[in-house]
Amino acid sequence: MYSKKECAVVNKSYCSSAICDHISGLCQHSAAIFKNMLSLVYIKALLCSVAADIISTVEFNSTGELLATGDKGGRVVVFQREQESKNQPHRRGEYNVYSTFQSHEPEFDYLKSLEIEEKINKIRWLPQQNAAYFLLSTNDKTVKLWKISERDKRPEGYNLKDEDGRIRDPTTITALRVPVLRPMDLMVEATPRRVFCNAHTYHINSISVNSDYETFMSTDDLRINLWNLEITNRSFNIVDIKPVNMEELTEVITAAEFHPHQCNTFVYSSSKGSIRLCDMRASALCDNHSKFFEEPEDPSNRSFFSEIISSISDVKFSHSGRYLMTRDYLTVKVWDLNMESKPLETYQVHDYLRSKLCSLYENDCIFDKFECVWNGSDSVIMTGSYNNFFRMFDRNTKRDVTLEASRENSKPRAILKPRKVCVGGKRRKDEISVDSLDFSKKILHTAWHPSENIIAVAATNNLYIFQDKVN
Repeated sequence: MYSKKECAVVNKSYCSSAICDHISGLCQHSAAIFKNMLSLVYIKALLCSVAADIISTVEFNSTGELLATGDKGGRVVVFQREQESKNQPHRRGEYNVYSTFQSHEPEFDYLKSLEIEEKINKIRWLPQQNAAYFLLSTNDKTVKLWKISERDKRPEGYNLKDEDGRIRDPTTITALRVPVLRPMDLMVEATPRRVFCNAHTYHINSISVNSDYETFMSTDDLRINLWNLEITNRSFNIVDIKPVNMEELTEVITAAEFHPHQCNTFVYSSSKGSIRLCDMRASALCDNHSKFFEEPEDPSNRSFFSEIISSISDVKFSHSGRYLMTRDYLTVKVWDLNMESKPLETYQVHDYLRSKLCSLYENDCIFDKFECVWNGSDSVIMTGSYNNFFRMFDRNTKRDVTLEASRENSKPRAILKPRKVCVGGKRRKDEISVDSLDFSKKILHTAWHPSENIIAVAATNNLYIFQDKVN
């Protein structure tokens, strides 16, 4: 089913202006799920590493031609895919920087004495309607709609101002000129078109564009708001789980998403491991869910950490709209919308960490929020782990593979091999001990091209792109 793959690694740091291009050779490996799947193609390195450069979200647009990343410094970097060339067919899959702009700035809420970080929490693309591109980006409090457009011509020959832009003396104007457009170097502009603010008391954790392309929802810990893309001064609250007495609070909303085809249906997950499917046709305030998905806990596995590791960090509809995928700390689960009692499939991401939960709790890693993604045909799912590992699960063959995204493996002619973690006993040469895992290196954010086998994996301030091999 899967052919040989190539991988492109984009090493992203913005405090350096130099970009080092390093072309490395093709390589292959014999993973069980992807036969000879991944091989390294190129690295683009910007050599600086600071906290502001840590990637906080990754998202392909609807065609896969653009890839956007947001970071903790409030910046959005958009990569564009190279167009196919007869002379250099191998460059077709490369993504180069298309536009970079500052989406959010740090702010301060004087009423609450609260600092608002500029970190980009989520990016969502809108379907392209004309030559320009539109995307939504959000930090903890404010959602912005950005327009990204190209300009390769400039007007000249104004009547009321000279070529430098200065206003001319009307008495010196003796003839009427018709302004003309002159060619200029291509310029990519990012302009904010809408700012949606002052609607969330708590931190926004997700945004989702509706299939009607007229509305979107923004979600914080206790509420979900519905916005019209044309109206910025008001929104409609469609979910509110805040109790009258905050001491009675038992769970918070962790993620939410619209159904890909039904504009009235959306789903949200909670910190208690439950998923609620809501229908906006039932009532204006969706306090009563239409369906409730939750897996009963095995009493024999109950521990101090059970509630923490059961918290859902991400929820995604399949492209077909038939299935739901959720990610908790240790597993990825696939749910059938027609079966609420238990998940259809459960995949262990890093079950070898179950014995390490105490130390993971002490260093706060147990609270990390991993994302999960579908491939274009909903047959393979991907999610991240520690030590810069990411996992892929084939739903048809039930096979899985662990791969590592790291600069150490990004050498010319290097082979990107599947990795294995040794839990105990004698360790093989190609295995890594669970005690040797680096928990500071983690892959939280991933994205999959909507129609091709191209994936983007964010590891701290590095962006790795893997793609099909071009023969």
